[in-house]
Amino acid sequence: MNERPTIAAFRPADDRAEDARTVIEAAGGRPLLDPMLSVEPTGASPRTDAAITIFTSATVATLPAVQSWEPNATTVVAVGPKTAAALEDLGLAVDRVPTEFTSAGIVEELGDEVDGLKIEVARSNHGSDVLLDGLMTNGAYLHETILYRLVRPDDAGHSIEALLAGEVAALAFSSSLTVEHFLACVAEHANRDALEEALEEVLVGVIGPPTAATAKSAGIPVNIVASSATFETLVDELMTELETPTRRA
Repeated sequence: MNERPTIAAFRPADDRAEDARTVIEAAGGRPLLDPMLSVEPTGASPRTDAAITIFTSATVATLPAVQSWEPNATTVVAVGPKTAAALEDLGLAVDRVPTEFTSAGIVEELGDEVDGLKIEVARSNHGSDVLLDGLMTNGAYLHETILYRLVRPDDAGHSIEALLAGEVAALAFSSSLTVEHFLACVAEHANRDALEEALEEVLVGVIGPPTAATAKSAGIPVNIVASSATFETLVDELMTELETPTRRA
């Protein structure tokens, strides 16, 4: 009897963790949820005098400061369809969604339209420099509002014992910060040699090149970079690889 492979997921400690459970189970895997991020709102609100306002995560829709925000005449840009849907559920009209659901995708979507315009970037304290650098290169006048901070939960790291025991088939990292917090937990729960040995027996999947670069720079081998920037795609591609009989041949 084939046992469902265990996939450790490190999505934030909110609805996204339970969404990860649903996605992994639907794909035929067994979820091991170990949230590496929790959200601390700053209370700040996006400015209202920008020509374009960019939201980079569906998390913003959970924040009171955004729920009461009045967009005025700004053009609202969401990084992807989930962020767009979350904002629209608040009654906010979303005008643009890039083809590629990343910071680089937003820069490409807006192109030189931003030249000379005031741009408001509303996001977490761990946003990618790719977005700001790209917009400034294209001539934008930027203001960044930190809506929330991403911190490591006190109980993070319980997946490491299962990983070291050989009970995990794959790791699914959704951001660079999840990688960094995972490594911080490893430092508290295990030694580096044990981690490296365990990683030889699992698949490591990530969302996006920046997350892949963070993992590789820390010595974590990356087997799969999701072909689109969604957790569903990452899990589907991990499961496809796990179900390939010759993958370890």
